[in-house]
Order: sequence, then structure tokens, then C-alpha cells
Amino acid sequence: MLELKLRDDYIKLGQALKASGLTSSGVDAKMVIQDGLVKVNGEIEYQRGKKLYEGDQVTFEGETIQIVK
Repeated sequence: MLELKLRDDYIKLGQALKASGLTSSGVDAKMVIQDGLVKVNGEIEYQRGKKLYEGDQVTFEGETIQIVK
């Protein structure tokens, strides 16, 4: 499990995928989110701008990102 430390109160889903290295660019993040390949807290998420807060978990391609403060 990867940990992604917040600099602010939240991070957007597309930014989190890019910052964690699970996608190489914002465009790639947008595509995998639109294709329904990303889950937030166990639910498929289609919004690239979904705000993630401390405690949220993002799953993509067998990797999980834990959002921490």
C-alpha cells in the first residue's frame, strides 16, 4: 500500500493518481477514471475532480493508495 501525504485539506483523484506514480500524466489519469478502472473506498469513481481526504483509499491496477495527513 502506498501512502500519499496531503499538503492541503484534500487532493483531487486525478492529481492523486499522477502524484503517486500510478499514471504517468493527468491525461492518463482522466482516461482510466472515465473507463471505470479506479475505485475510491471500494466504489468505482468516474469523477476526476473527486476530492480525497485523510483516510480515503484509492485502488487502481491492484495498487492501493492511502491518503494521509
